[in-house]
Amino acid sequence: MTRPAVDDANASSGSTGGPILEVTNLQKYFPIKSSGVFRRSIGAVQAVDGVSFQVERGSALGLVGESGCGKSTTGRLITRLYDPTGGSMKFEGREIGNLSNRQMLPLRSEIQMIFQDPYSSLNPRHTVGTIVGTPLRVHKMVPENKVLDRVRELLEVVGLNPEHYNRYPNEFSGGQRQRIGIARALALQPKLLVADEPVSALDVSIQAQVVNLLQDVQKQFDIAFLFIAHDLAVVRHFCPEIAVMYLGKIVEIADRETLYNTPHHPYTQALLSAVPDVKQAAVGGRRERIRLAGDVPSPINPPSGCRFRTRCWMAQDICSKVEPPLLQIGKNHKVACHFAGEFGAMPTSPITLSALGVDGQGNKIAGADASVEDFTRAGYADTWTDVATHQERSNALVGTGGLGTGMSDEQRGEGGTRR
Repeated sequence: MTRPAVDDANASSGSTGGPILEVTNLQKYFPIKSSGVFRRSIGAVQAVDGVSFQVERGSALGLVGESGCGKSTTGRLITRLYDPTGGSMKFEGREIGNLSNRQMLPLRSEIQMIFQDPYSSLNPRHTVGTIVGTPLRVHKMVPENKVLDRVRELLEVVGLNPEHYNRYPNEFSGGQRQRIGIARALALQPKLLVADEPVSALDVSIQAQVVNLLQDVQKQFDIAFLFIAHDLAVVRHFCPEIAVMYLGKIVEIADRETLYNTPHHPYTQALLSAVPDVKQAAVGGRRERIRLAGDVPSPINPPSGCRFRTRCWMAQDICSKVEPPLLQIGKNHKVACHFAGEFGAMPTSPITLSALGVDGQGNKIAGADASVEDFTRAGYADTWTDVATHQERSNALVGTGGLGTGMSDEQRGEGGTRR
């Protein structure tokens, strides 16, 4: 299996520069209707509310969080199984959020999805040959007399017997069914795969096989992945960059090593503290387990300010009054927390004061200017806020050990920064 010739032409023209997917302030609200004859909207489920991220070509972004935080909804928005309420989704620089079904049809072959449940995502009335071959016929990827040969080739790529094309899904195990789903997603030679919990329904021994298969497929065909999962160990193994979601928002996003070694958001710290670590258990120094009190709030009526404040041990008055921006605090690290810092060494005063133009209680300061930075932008800037020194750092200063621009305490504000 090889890419179509058009891909080589695009590469030679320089069109492959930049991220393949750029999501900015993406929103999805599901309306709640009243009962009775005249049904009207009485509220909305804020499933996704202001999500921004990028996926680089041939790379993988992991999306993690508790059940109900909006991970799967985000994946279905990107594949346009759902229409967004607001925000922007750009695939290879083209806005796809406002395209009609007819306009999306040519892009369906380039954005594919692997569904969570391999038992319900395959039609039990169709053979494997029909399931994998239908996309080829619909998009006319190969002549009709070549479809069966391509199906056999795809089955071999995902580690199945090519001669099993005439069997039905119920004749396969869970791991084999997921491989069939992967073969169907690969049939159209996509550039982006949204993998929605691709291994959560499988046994542990089968999970490793499927993850290794996805890695081989990624390297062989240079496919970008949005990898949605609960298992933080699997995400760490597969994804060089990881975003953490909570109640419809991204609360922290960073490269793999930064997020797992020095998480700065209380929610991320709580998630990682629950992950068993065999190596740490053997040598000692295991993370202290953080137990969150209370339940996840309803997305119909989320808390004011920071959505995590009702379960956070660091919450103060400002957390209920002002929503923390997704502030960049490292070269490849963003966090949405007024008190972002390493566990046990988090600041006592908010780090976002100067960026928001407020005081320590979240009240607007007369004459104070908030940052003009767009905190909803995708990707990372060349400069960022250093939470330890409360100064601005940049790529040019990292190698020399230089710090910022010499701002005074009055310019920075109490424990704050000015970008």
